[in-house]
Amino acid sequence: MISTEHDILELIQNDPWMMGILKTAHKLDLPDWWVCAGFIRTKVWDVLHDFPSRSRLPDIDVIYFDRVNTSEEIEKSLQQKLDRMMPGELWSVKNQARMHKKNGENPYASSIDAVSRFPETATAVAVTLNDNGKVVMEAPWGVDDLLALQIKPTPPFIDKSALMTIYEDRLKKKDWQKKWPKVTVHPSG
Repeated sequence: MISTEHDILELIQNDPWMMGILKTAHKLDLPDWWVCAGFIRTKVWDVLHDFPSRSRLPDIDVIYFDRVNTSEEIEKSLQQKLDRMMPGELWSVKNQARMHKKNGENPYASSIDAVSRFPETATAVAVTLNDNGKVVMEAPWGVDDLLALQIKPTPPFIDKSALMTIYEDRLKKKDWQKKWPKVTVHPSG
């Protein structure tokens, strides 16, 4: 049973596919890079549901933070590099220095600042590799909801009705309970 952040880190470190993803992303040598969201959430929920095999991810979210080079073309180029380095995976690369515009927010200070503004607490989690190749995790709102199979809006979304609309739309679109029936969804926090 997994019940702590340490347990999640061990799950990732003992998963050759996940470590391959992290090592591949690391090769891009991006500033403040992380793999986040469903990459971690899916692993945790699959384990908590005792699934015999990995659920397919719609994509692998690689984020980084570069205030100087904010072109979407650079992101596409990086995505193509990842496709060549590890074909067969669905990569999504986003520079968080420009993503604040998507939700009409003030500029983010870092990748983890951006993660803290993801819609759901269970999705607001990211991992990277340190200089020794060890997995490091950041979860601005903690991992309790992730481990408890709870979908709740993050505080920035609770505080703004326009963002809560995005959260509610994601609940309908993602339909997490269909895949993971033990998940509890909190429509308004």
